[in-house]
Amino acid sequence: MLILPNGHQSRLLIPIAVIFAGVLIVSNIVAIKMVNFDGLNPFGAVYFPGAVIIFPISYIFGDILAEVYGFRIARMTIWSAFLANVIVVFSIIIVMEMPSAPFWDDQDAYEAILGPVWRIVLGSFLAFIAGEFANTYVLVRMKKITKGRFLWSRTITSTIVGQGLDTAIFTTVAFVGSAAFQGGILIWQEWIAKVIYEAIGTPFTYMVVNFLKKHEGIDTFDSDDLSYNPFKIWS
Repeated sequence: MLILPNGHQSRLLIPIAVIFAGVLIVSNIVAIKMVNFDGLNPFGAVYFPGAVIIFPISYIFGDILAEVYGFRIARMTIWSAFLANVIVVFSIIIVMEMPSAPFWDDQDAYEAILGPVWRIVLGSFLAFIAGEFANTYVLVRMKKITKGRFLWSRTITSTIVGQGLDTAIFTTVAFVGSAAFQGGILIWQEWIAKVIYEAIGTPFTYMVVNFLKKHEGIDTFDSDDLSYNPFKIWS
């Protein structure tokens, strides 16, 4: 159990953080596949990285972390999830470079599916850090401005900002110059889809936030003297 800022022991922060990190790791693995979403789009053909079906969940849980526990704990959780993803990526690389058993004939398949496409890895890392911290900052600052009211306005606004940065950075770094980039159309289409995803998930966010606040006995309002520097992990 962890000690919260209010002095209580948390039984639920670690499971929330694990889900947050797990979603990030899975998203980066499935992002390599471009998925056809024609059937869901009345305006024509649209293709998104496979991560679009799960990655927005990380923003929902990022909102939950920031809303309930505050910027400091959210910051530490974001960096922990980032570190976990780095470990996964380098573990895949190490295993890929090790010599195969003579009877194992799937090296090419392993490299094709799990072998890191460096543009995707770099884009994912940069986008995650920029997007998640922008999302968290907007949410906690708006919480003070709204005096804790109108949670829906904070989650949606922070998602518009955070997912906007995330989508623009990731899509540009990972796909610019390829057919998937579609002249930049992919950015705004994916951005809109993620914001709609967040809006649909708002009742779930309310449910989890209210549950955590009740059972953890905490509702954090960050002080004005708190450092919002994302790199001051221990401040």
